[in-house]
Amino acid sequence: MDATPLRDAYRALLDAAATVADSGDTNPVPPAGEWNAEQILAHVAIVNAATIAAISCVAAGANTTYDNRMAHDTWTIERVITLAGGNAGLQDRIRHQGDALCALGGPMLSEAELDTLVPTLLLSNGKVLVDQTVPLRDLITGLAEVELPGHTKQLLALLPDGAGAGAEAM
Repeated sequence: MDATPLRDAYRALLDAAATVADSGDTNPVPPAGEWNAEQILAHVAIVNAATIAAISCVAAGANTTYDNRMAHDTWTIERVITLAGGNAGLQDRIRHQGDALCALGGPMLSEAELDTLVPTLLLSNGKVLVDQTVPLRDLITGLAEVELPGHTKQLLALLPDGAGAGAEAM
């Protein structure tokens, strides 16, 4: 499996996180009902950890499931922010997790492992998006094509009016 799209998605997310952190606004206020930058990054770090766990189980020949509910839990998000040491620590964690996922999801897994069906529950904004078995490869490509780009846009939306448009084109 080609890890280039996943690597590119992590690069874009981390560039957006750095742009927001360097914007001079020490704590950009998100729109009502949205997360701030640290909460977005903590959510991504939790999703990454769950994905790494699922991939590791498949590589070990064990059964696994994938459930992103903890990545939406307010207490868990705040705990991850604290444990990582805030924004800079979260960015560093995500960078390392991205490297691990690109290595694990790329050349390490066989086609049969990538095709392993994983019982999956994915929620977003309190709504069920997926509640069925999906191939492990779809969890990985979902990060690259949906999850990370969505949170990249969410981060850039925290920039002052107009500043996010130019950064998004990077």
